[in-house]
Amino acid sequence: MNKLKFGLLGLATIVLVAASSFTTKELEIGSKAPMLDHEMQDVSGRSLSLGDIAGDNGLLVVFSCNTCPWVKKWEDRYPDMHQMATANDIGMVAINPNEDYRDRGDGFDDMVIYAEKAGYEFPYVLDTNHEVADAFGASRTPHVYLFNGDMELVYVGAIDDNANDAGAVKEYYIKNAMEEMVAGEQVSVTNTRSLGCTIKRVS
Repeated sequence: MNKLKFGLLGLATIVLVAASSFTTKELEIGSKAPMLDHEMQDVSGRSLSLGDIAGDNGLLVVFSCNTCPWVKKWEDRYPDMHQMATANDIGMVAINPNEDYRDRGDGFDDMVIYAEKAGYEFPYVLDTNHEVADAFGASRTPHVYLFNGDMELVYVGAIDDNANDAGAVKEYYIKNAMEEMVAGEQVSVTNTRSLGCTIKRVS
């Protein structure tokens, strides 16, 4: 019996370590946007795909959620990002991949309430079983991906260099990337470290 208990404990430990050390490869610069036709439920009640949301000049994808304090730090930048994206015919979407937190504040009904309270004017969609996050190699919230009009990745990483104070930002990564991309220039900073909460995946 003791051997059985020890064996079960060891198996449980292995499973826990495997789940906690889950890694997925982030999309490389130049990669085509995956799962463009995959439909997700938006807080508006519609089913939308990334292809539906994309504009003529590209697509801005933000992996986000309701519960992460890092999202709350950067969220005051979302409206400016959306305004700039819209002005440049770039679609913008926030995607919630936190499957393991659906009953802890990241369920669809929670998203509807959250989006209304935050004043989101862009789609906020549910990534069931974090399928889209897995395809992108997203690891955190927020984690930002910018694609050009050919749906090729030109920037991935953080929104800017200061989560704590929008007024103290020195490097506007995503804004600069959008400006350079729309101007037909090569994006000067293509990859930065994403800072945030780990995506709550199910094992």
